[in-house]
Amino acid sequence: MKKFVTAPFLPTEVSIEQVSENVAKISPYPFESGYAITLAHPLRRLLMSSSIGYSVIAVHIEGAAHEFDTVRGMLEDISIFILNLKNMKFKILSDEEQVEVKYTFNKKQTIIGADLSNDDLEVVSEDAYLATLNDDSSLTFSIIVQKGIGYVASEEIRDMIPTNYIPIDAFFTPVKKVTYEIEKILVEDNPNFEKVVFTIETDGQISPIDAFKEAVTVMYDQMSVFNKVFNLPDVQILETKTEQSTVDLKDLVVKIDELNLSARSFNSLERSGIKYVGDLALMSEIEVKNIKNLGKKSLEEISAKFASLGFPIDENLNEDTSSALRKKLEQLKA
Repeated sequence: MKKFVTAPFLPTEVSIEQVSENVAKISPYPFESGYAITLAHPLRRLLMSSSIGYSVIAVHIEGAAHEFDTVRGMLEDISIFILNLKNMKFKILSDEEQVEVKYTFNKKQTIIGADLSNDDLEVVSEDAYLATLNDDSSLTFSIIVQKGIGYVASEEIRDMIPTNYIPIDAFFTPVKKVTYEIEKILVEDNPNFEKVVFTIETDGQISPIDAFKEAVTVMYDQMSVFNKVFNLPDVQILETKTEQSTVDLKDLVVKIDELNLSARSFNSLERSGIKYVGDLALMSEIEVKNIKNLGKKSLEEISAKFASLGFPIDENLNEDTSSALRKKLEQLKA
């Protein structure tokens, strides 16, 4: 019997797929029709505009008076050197928001990003090219790396740095690309619910999952302006359960046929291409329930088997375990 609706349906699941080190797919669901796009569009904008990153904001090169000068023994002009430096991606290794680091190179060599990593900074783009020096060269320079968001033009930076430094346009945003797709999903007998599939790519300064978490946090913080006016309760972001102290990776690469499942349960999993326990562990509870021909009794049997491994079927693996498990399953299936 059809019922009157008095409140919109609240999504209950989030699936996370670590595609590669810097690419992830994050999928919240299920949404009522129209609600998915309402969430997806502002989150995409926040990911592109509000993610925290690091950038070189200034450089001082000994012996160079300005950006159109040259350094004896270096192949590049200063302007090209600065352009190469601007394209490098750094990460401050402490809680400091700004660090100043000095470098000296005095032999024939090709300088790349990895040569600039030290106790204060990590160069994410290790293979990025900076400059080439010959036998008769000596290059000493200092850089200032800043933490921030968005983009800041060099003209605005000039008044915030020492006078002997050359300002550099700062591109802080660590998110390279964000796309989303709206997919239809079946909930009970209703095929009109929706799932948002975000695909997030970063430059390595931050993981795509952390970038997404930051964007959600910013969204909550921005909405909190209404709390005082309308006397709304403070919204707390719930942490997804990620700690799996009792899950051993070796238990998750056990073949399904070693679980002594009933023929009905085993056949349902096998027909769905599920060969290992880990294949199920990487699925959400809803995805498991939607396996074709998997009935209630079979689901209860599988849930009991998972619980015996110390992994309730409604829990999520943490990011590190998920990544390691996917790699292991790929090797086993190769």
